[in-house]
Parts: sequence; structure tokens; C-alpha cells
Amino acid sequence: MLIDGKWTEDWKPVQKADENGRFVRQVSSFRNWITPDGRPGPTGEGGFAAEAGRYHLYVALICPWASRTLMARKLKGLDRIIPVTVVNPVLTRQGWRFGGYPGTGADPLFGVDYMHEIYTRADTHFTGRATVPVLWDTKRDRMVNNESADILRMLDTAFEEIAPSDYRLYPQDLAGEIESLNTRLYEMLNNGVYKAGFASTQGAYDEAVSGVFAMLDELETRLGGAYLFGDRLTETDIRAFVTLIRFDAAYHGIFKTNRRQIADYPRLSAYLERVLAVPGVRETVDLDHIVDGYYSIKALNPAGLRPAGPDHVRALLGRVTDRVAA
Repeated sequence: MLIDGKWTEDWKPVQKADENGRFVRQVSSFRNWITPDGRPGPTGEGGFAAEAGRYHLYVALICPWASRTLMARKLKGLDRIIPVTVVNPVLTRQGWRFGGYPGTGADPLFGVDYMHEIYTRADTHFTGRATVPVLWDTKRDRMVNNESADILRMLDTAFEEIAPSDYRLYPQDLAGEIESLNTRLYEMLNNGVYKAGFASTQGAYDEAVSGVFAMLDELETRLGGAYLFGDRLTETDIRAFVTLIRFDAAYHGIFKTNRRQIADYPRLSAYLERVLAVPGVRETVDLDHIVDGYYSIKALNPAGLRPAGPDHVRALLGRVTDRVAA
């Protein structure tokens, strides 16, 4: 991690745990917002106006948090005006690295080798882990934001005058319900799988796994329509999808959330296939990045062995790919 802008130790998956062995996620540090006219957003400072070609998005295809932003970028038609760079999914001793894996690229802005070098460019005294996603302003040479929830929401509205969209991922008439479900979804499932995988006590693990499957059971029961809020795809569907699509391929094994698979839930399985088939979504999912990335975490898989399956996830992705191509 970085301490006062200097790389000081090998990358570790857990930076902090509480007194009961529960995984504690790092809080995002850069919280500015792109707005239509450059006025300040809910947090941070102003000066980041929506402009085509001004901003650059850094992501990892292994990462569910980064994939939230990729999905929003595709659904909102912003891939034409916000270029993206994908980092190597295999975590190194210095964290995320550029290039060296199919589907990744060199850093196009500064030619650096590691994501942490982007962070020290943003703040020469930065302390913490260099995470993705990162949204960078090439005009001001500033990091705008590294919080996926913020980026997901700003992509929904900031560029509407430049690139109008039929999707509204955070409709105001559902705002209260979205916030309520988002909060529980994050605590029990999105972050819950990480709390299970990185628990350092049996009690913390048991607590996390119980929450994960309580939420999966709830979602299975809830899905009476196409999406979590009836026939409208919202940001909550994006938040749910990025965890569900990784569950059987990664979390079930490497994070030991193995009571059941998503394949054991009929409604959730149909939901996954339905969301995958939404134009643009399939392009944000790469199973090799996901499997190689998670199973490269040496603290959980010191021998670096790659699992053979699961075949049903690859088959699902293949079916959707064929349908989209047709």
C-alpha cells in the first residue's frame, strides 16, 4: 500500500479488520462529481463540467465495483465520449498493473506501470490502497472520483445534454425504495461476500455467510418481474448483477460462500440471463478476468491454482453472446 505517497509493502487484500475479525473496507478518498454545468455535486468541489472526451475511466474487469461503472457507461451510451482503460486482473505485489493480459492496455495518459502511480499523481502524499474504478479529468489533470457508487450515479445524469438516454437508473419516484434496498444489498451481499472471504474469525465468517444467503433468498422471492423494481432496470439491478455474475465462478469457492450457488436459484438464474442480454451488458463481463483475478489472491490461494469450472457460467455467457450476435 501507499503511505505518504510511497509504496511501502506488498499488496494485501485486507487493510483493516475490527476487533471481532470482520473485514473493514477502505473508504474512498476522492469524491468530486461531474455535473452538467460544473457546479459542485453532493460531495467535493466544483469545476468538473460534463464534456465529451474530457474524462477517462480506469477499471478492472475482475472488480464488481468497477464493473458497475462500466455497465452504466454502456447503458447510458457514454462509451463514445468516455474512454476506458482495463488493468491486469492478476494482482501483483504492487497492486493493479497495466497491460500484460488479454483485453488490458497500457496507461494511455501517463505511461505508468501501476495504478498506485495514478494515485500519487493525484495526491503526492496519498495513504491507502490504490483501488479501481478511477475517473480522471484530463483537462484539469485531477482525479475526479474513485467511489463506484458516486460514479454510477453521476453517469446517470451528468451527460444527458450531450448523450441523451432512454435509461434513468435512479428515477426519483423510486429513490426512497432504491436507497433502502441498496443499503441492505451492500451490507449483506455486495460487501457481504468480501466479509465472508476475508473474515479472520469463525464468528465473523458465519455472520457474513448468513447475511449473504439471507439476501439471496430475499432477492429470489422478490423477483416477480423482469427486474428488482418491476419492468424498470435501475442502478440496484446493476449493483446486484455485478455480484451475482461473479458468485458461482469466484465467491462460492475462493470466498467460501458455498451453501448454494446462484444456479440453485431459478429466478435469480433467469434474472442473470435477462440482465446479461440487455444491449451492452455482456461486453462488461469477462470470465477469464474474474477467475484469474480472484484466484490470484495469494492470501486465499497461495499455490495460485485455477479452478476448472464452473461450466454452467461459461455456458450462460456463451448463450447470451450468441443471442446478442444474432
